[in-house]
Amino acid sequence: MKIDLYVITDEAIAGGRSHADIARLAIAGGADVIQLRDKMRESTDLIRIAREIREITRDAGVCFIVNDRLDIALACGADGVHLGQGDISPGIARQLAPPGFIIGVSVGNPCEACRAEREGADYIALSPTFSTGSKTDAGPGHGCSVLEEIYRRVSIPVIAIGGIGPDNISEVILAGAQGVAVISAVVEKPDITAAARELATIIASEKKKWQV
Repeated sequence: MKIDLYVITDEAIAGGRSHADIARLAIAGGADVIQLRDKMRESTDLIRIAREIREITRDAGVCFIVNDRLDIALACGADGVHLGQGDISPGIARQLAPPGFIIGVSVGNPCEACRAEREGADYIALSPTFSTGSKTDAGPGHGCSVLEEIYRRVSIPVIAIGGIGPDNISEVILAGAQGVAVISAVVEKPDITAAARELATIIASEKKKWQV
């Protein structure tokens, strides 16, 4: 699973573009993972949207993750689900999911990261790494020192999310992030494809520089 650039959809800041539009445009710019995130839609709408994105990502060979909703992820044949601390545990999700299903977990400290790994998570995301307005309930940023400590204590990939942009990608990769997850740095830009391409280029350059 390549997770260099992980783009999370958000119609509220996308200038009228749909979740599917965001996915298609971000993939054109080099996104490795698309996560469908929508906490307002009814389940029937989410399934319809998720199935549309599943087709887009399948055709492009890109990983598709659904935020929070294991039921939606399973119903649309997504590659995986991303869980928060208040969601179903990764251990239970693993019991319900088919073989090869990807489970990601948002964490805020090393203890949560280690627990997620023990319970079967495939990757973890430090959320938020920096303070962000895209996720209003996320709280203050934890910083790269926490990111580095998590990286040293787990053996699964670590993703940085929250307040990530071109100016701090080098910092998070140096601290151990194997991937960068973004919302506003791509989704709210007038040209989603160009924004994704810029970030993908920076990530590749920084990984090469630090031989990650």
